[in-house]
Amino acid sequence: MKTTFTYTVLRYVHDIATGEFVNMGVALYAPEAKYISAICNPRYGRLSKMFLDVNGDHLRSVMRYIQARFEEHAAKFSSELPLAEKPKSILEIAHGILPRDDSALQWSEPNGGITEDPATTLDQLYVRLVEKYEQREKLPSRQDEDVWKVFRKELESKQVLSRMQSKRIIGKDYDYEFQHAWRNGTWNLYEPISMDLLDADSILDKANRWLGRATNLKDSTEQFHLWILIGEARIEKLRPAYTKALNILKKMPVQKDFISEQEANKFSSELADEMGKHTVG
Repeated sequence: MKTTFTYTVLRYVHDIATGEFVNMGVALYAPEAKYISAICNPRYGRLSKMFLDVNGDHLRSVMRYIQARFEEHAAKFSSELPLAEKPKSILEIAHGILPRDDSALQWSEPNGGITEDPATTLDQLYVRLVEKYEQREKLPSRQDEDVWKVFRKELESKQVLSRMQSKRIIGKDYDYEFQHAWRNGTWNLYEPISMDLLDADSILDKANRWLGRATNLKDSTEQFHLWILIGEARIEKLRPAYTKALNILKKMPVQKDFISEQEANKFSSELADEMGKHTVG
């Protein structure tokens, strides 16, 4: 069924005087479909080439904050009763998360249209307004956020994403905050990990970092199950390194499962069924 939607673009405005900007994300609101979501780009390589004094680490942190807050809004909006007051506009939501001020990140004036699938429309807008302008010299490499995009769409379509929340697991000597978690007696932690990197050393180093991270979280007082949403290496010559990396990850001394991108639809359906059973229980 067709429904109306509005969207706004998140822009990095380096100099208010010149008005020069770079699109960094898109947020979309379809009230009748009870849909709110955003895709924010935490990569700042393009900005660094254009503006030499960009604080990349701070920008990445802010972009992840915005993404997480939109996911919280989506969860709240989808669970509200039909008579609950809806946000008036996409800008009301966006400015509630990132207020209008004189900082570099600014929301554009809203635009909109009609769609049969708000999630697909959001993806299309992101590709057209943000992703197509990224000139990546190292195109084959994908970040964890790129892998999450594959799963995010499936989880949203099954109304699963709205039930997730962030969860910090605290060990004796280390703690880590997982952005996507759900509890059914045990904390289920869903972590996208891209192994689609540029060289074998990077793939193996990343696997070893996660082995160390999981080892240091093992002594947490909370029970948890780690679900690794894996992004496979697409370069054929790196497949042996990818296989070794999986073997390293399998050594993580915690309860775990690995889900490939090809299994995203099936995984989301099974998770939706499990959440439904837990709600009834």
